[in-house]
Amino acid sequence: MVRDGLRRDVGLIGLMWASVGSIIGSGWLYGAEKAVVAAGPAAILSWLIGAVAIVLLALVHAELGGMFPVAGGTARYPHYAFGGLAGMSFGWFSWLQAATVAPIEVEAMIGYAGHWHWAQGFQHAKDGTLTTSGFVVAVVLMAVFVVINFLGVRVLAHTNSAATWWKVAVPLAAIFIIAAGNFHPGNFTEHGFAPFGAHGVLSAVSSSGIIFALLGFEQAIQLAGESRDPARDLPRATLGSVAIGAAIYVLLQVVFIAALPLSSFAHGWTKLDYPGISGPWAGLATLLGLGWLSVVLYLDAVVSPGGTGLIYTTATSRVSYGLARNGYAPKIFTRTDARGVPWFGLIVSFVTGVICFLPFPSWQQLVGFITSASVLMYAGAPLAYGVFADRLPQRERPYRLPGGNVISPLSFVVANLIIYWSTWDTLWRLGVAIVLGYVLLGGYAWYATRKGLPDAPRLDWKAARWLPVYLLGMGVISWQGGFGGQGHIGLWWDILLITVFSLAIYYWARASASRPEEIERSIGEVAVTEVAVH
Repeated sequence: MVRDGLRRDVGLIGLMWASVGSIIGSGWLYGAEKAVVAAGPAAILSWLIGAVAIVLLALVHAELGGMFPVAGGTARYPHYAFGGLAGMSFGWFSWLQAATVAPIEVEAMIGYAGHWHWAQGFQHAKDGTLTTSGFVVAVVLMAVFVVINFLGVRVLAHTNSAATWWKVAVPLAAIFIIAAGNFHPGNFTEHGFAPFGAHGVLSAVSSSGIIFALLGFEQAIQLAGESRDPARDLPRATLGSVAIGAAIYVLLQVVFIAALPLSSFAHGWTKLDYPGISGPWAGLATLLGLGWLSVVLYLDAVVSPGGTGLIYTTATSRVSYGLARNGYAPKIFTRTDARGVPWFGLIVSFVTGVICFLPFPSWQQLVGFITSASVLMYAGAPLAYGVFADRLPQRERPYRLPGGNVISPLSFVVANLIIYWSTWDTLWRLGVAIVLGYVLLGGYAWYATRKGLPDAPRLDWKAARWLPVYLLGMGVISWQGGFGGQGHIGLWWDILLITVFSLAIYYWARASASRPEEIERSIGEVAVTEVAVH
């Protein structure tokens, strides 16, 4: 039996744990080590900056999620506010981010599994890419994610909740057990608290995996169309997951720095080294004589990324579902089976994951790309928030963000700073991916319009005239800036420039947005077709 509706089977814990399960993934296994190498002990500040940034974005999403409890929400808010061109663009950013996280988590699972002799042949030692046998294992793991998703959202929620309890318990245990007998305050000042200055602190936010680690709060919003009580549960799940994740990551960074023996960073933080550093936490536990804990951590290194990959496979199919609802992709993406699962989106998610397993760089090199795609996706929400505050002031808001008119533009500035800090080398590659998205989604929109299909999107060029200026402007600033670019814009001046540019785009977009009646019509079109199955 095939339907077009999703089943509303997910409660508060299922929603919150979907987000927490996404936040606590491979990032905790590598983030603390990568961050301290980039920023020294001041990496703690990098985590705090990242946490503030994510909280600002989550606050905006919490109000939008309550207003519009639809599947794949992050891909749809810009569509409501600015019409088809902006909606198609931010929808593609959203799908790109979701579709590439699951294969990255699989690669992290395989990388940590290399500790065991039987798994050492799965990656090439030189560059970390997959061998033939590793490719086969990766495909099987992606297939497992897809099969669990096919069992329905209720089974998925229970499976993910069980995995997430484990994923939260293990890093908490590592924090307290390692800190109990191995906390050396002198480590924070041995080579200076911030040996690489502000540049190191800021670059660590994007390039070392901090933002990548903290991302994932939006998974509750992607599942909004399957929530039993979205008005009550979505804001709680969104903000609660960020609070849990940020607290764990900051504590992990503090304990990692304090527990290291002096010999491991005797020649400076950039030359941090000790036996087993390829699996930073498990290697550290072994070094400290906690062999039993290292075994648990190596096991968790499979479970944690696995749980995150599972929920991002879900998210990918829900985002493609939302894209098809908005007319940017074929209607087949909206078809659901008897369990309310968007089956075609899952198949495409699997195929995309397999493509990502072809010789790509290592985990850390991909993190910057995904971070940029993620934050570019999130940047659409503050823009849409400002439009709804102007155009739909009377619309019901189960959660109303205090000071939203200040927090919304501030969160847009912060999102663009994170994009900029991810370096020019990452952003030009992201630009290529954006062009590919316009070819795929734009090609279908052109085809649907030309054929007069009923789901053809209204592109509304006028409402999105700010978009090419925004994308090209960010690219030019990054190219000329000091984070992987030409270095013609000095530190602090670049932050000022990004801030001014972001605010100009924010208020331009807010003034150019669709008229209230057009927004209501877009929302109404979704309401008519998106039938929930109870």
